[in-house]
Amino acid sequence: MGTLLHLQAPPLQLHLRTLRCGLLGEANRTPSFPPWGFPRHGRSRRPVRVFVASATETTEEETLKKGIAEFYDESSAVWEGVWGEHMHHGFYDTDAAVTIDDHRAAQIRMIEEALRFAGVSDAPLKKPKEVLDVGCGIGGSSRYIAKKYGAYCRGITLSPVQAQRAQALAAAEGLADKVNFQVADALDQPFSDGQFDLVWSMESGEHMPDKMKFVSEMARVAAPGAAIIIVTWCHRDLLDSEEGLLPEETNLLNKICNAYYLPPWCSAAEYVKIAKRLSLEEIRTADWSDNVAPFWPAVIQSAFTWQGLTSLLRSGWKSIKGALVMPLMIEGYNKKLIKFAIITCRKPA
Repeated sequence: MGTLLHLQAPPLQLHLRTLRCGLLGEANRTPSFPPWGFPRHGRSRRPVRVFVASATETTEEETLKKGIAEFYDESSAVWEGVWGEHMHHGFYDTDAAVTIDDHRAAQIRMIEEALRFAGVSDAPLKKPKEVLDVGCGIGGSSRYIAKKYGAYCRGITLSPVQAQRAQALAAAEGLADKVNFQVADALDQPFSDGQFDLVWSMESGEHMPDKMKFVSEMARVAAPGAAIIIVTWCHRDLLDSEEGLLPEETNLLNKICNAYYLPPWCSAAEYVKIAKRLSLEEIRTADWSDNVAPFWPAVIQSAFTWQGLTSLLRSGWKSIKGALVMPLMIEGYNKKLIKFAIITCRKPA
């Protein structure tokens, strides 16, 4: 299980493939990176947009946001019941044997590795004091970071169920005065310019229909010198000779998009280009695909235990549909199409 080449779907899942193939549709959408930027003079709470979206584009974006919110409203309790408060991949040593007890520890290790990679300091005078968690889930990362640094953390999500549950967990842990969660759009954040000295997104970038707008808003609310961390699903970098992915690659990703309410994917290289366009500094990226290799097989195994199956059936069709495409994530990783990427940078001081 240490490398992606050895990932296999559990036998029980094979019985569901016929059902899955008959039910999943395909989405045909094209990514768009419109010209954006920050105002050259003065301080404005919002970036300046230089285009007007059509009614069709607006409707598609609203439909996507509604689907994302409903998906997580429905599925978050299932996830928490089986996997706990951290709704993201685990980080594993590539040459280590993995047991069932390792997975939750690996999710904590993912947080620590991301902070280390970005160079976030533990020093009393340098550690973050105000943190934003973009796409906070049920708040696991926010609560962990609040405890680690003594920081005040804000989290945003499109899911009212997630925001309510995140706040309840914070209160239960005695952190009601250190963290706050609310329903808000990552592409139109309700925060002031330069408010946060760490801006964090753990596996939410893949849901963003406008990656430029996503990074632009993170940069806007970051304080001068603040670290920006994006951990996200990407597709492979294109070769210089390629204009796009192969048709069979696009087809595979579209099936995943349809189940998980994802817009078209982009590569880590595209995130780097966006960061450069926004004049962000210390841009670094890494492919952690090998380090997350044991994750999806473990998720599938947990989904098709008695507890997982009964939870799925109670939760609803969106959660079931998501479970049915999990083997496609393994297939994408095995084909080196799907990449688990980290992109970090800093706002100029």
